[in-house]
Amino acid sequence: MEKYDIIIVGAGPGGLTAGIYAGRQGTRNLILDKGFAGGLGREVPEMENYPGFDNISGMELIDKMKSQAIKNCELHENENVLEIIKTDDEYMFTVKTDNDSYLSKTVILATGSSHRQLNAKGEEEFKGKGVSYCATCDGFFFQGRDIIMVGGGNSALQEALYLDNLGANVTLVHRRDEFRAQKHLQNQIKEEGINVIYNAVVEEIKGDMLVESVVLKDTQTGVLTDLPINGIFISIGYIPHTELAEQLGVDLDESGHIIIDKEQKTNIDYVYAIGDVCVGLKQWVVACGEGAVAATSAYHDLKK
Repeated sequence: MEKYDIIIVGAGPGGLTAGIYAGRQGTRNLILDKGFAGGLGREVPEMENYPGFDNISGMELIDKMKSQAIKNCELHENENVLEIIKTDDEYMFTVKTDNDSYLSKTVILATGSSHRQLNAKGEEEFKGKGVSYCATCDGFFFQGRDIIMVGGGNSALQEALYLDNLGANVTLVHRRDEFRAQKHLQNQIKEEGINVIYNAVVEEIKGDMLVESVVLKDTQTGVLTDLPINGIFISIGYIPHTELAEQLGVDLDESGHIIIDKEQKTNIDYVYAIGDVCVGLKQWVVACGEGAVAATSAYHDLKK
């Protein structure tokens, strides 16, 4: 089996940054990702708060980060990690994938998260038939069509603005009476004249072959309303991927996120965690910072 000093599981913004920092420290490192580098970062239509760029898409920034990472670190895309086994050997971690097995002295978990679902009636049935979780992936197909964006955070408002700019007829649906998103984004929604329905949740998604309408429930009155639409985009948060962490006995908080200290260390020696899978602010720049810290922590621990 190939031997490494650091194996990073996940090639999102945090994982790629960890690879850059690890490589520059002179260690032998490997990044593994079950899909393409970038993870959910590939879906971000545009960012206006990433330092150094007035405006940049997630895909463009990932391409830049990936190009930099592979100069410093091995990267295996489309290789899913199935199991991590800890032993008492010098290379104490055996990382098993669907393609091979590797040995490593340390592991950085950058396993990210997935889109949280509404669990509404019809949601599973109409996935890919009008139900979407990615505006940049599917927005083009809804130009000139009536759609709703469900959510009230930064991602929901960013994607609503993106879809509106593509020419879709967007209505935002939020279960509360005010958004959680940054004020800047809320102001943009008002400026663009995007319709908003507050205090409403999606009870059912209906249609024949494709989505044709949704049933909205007023959270205050309980009144049901049938709203004709062609598509529904959902952005209501994320579920952390902690399966590998749980295998290793890593501590999680009550919300299911990995608990880390200021050096990105978990309760298991030589296991670190970064990004959306951890407790903390879910922002691209935060994941990158955590990646730098984790790679540096791993290096110092190896030296000890």
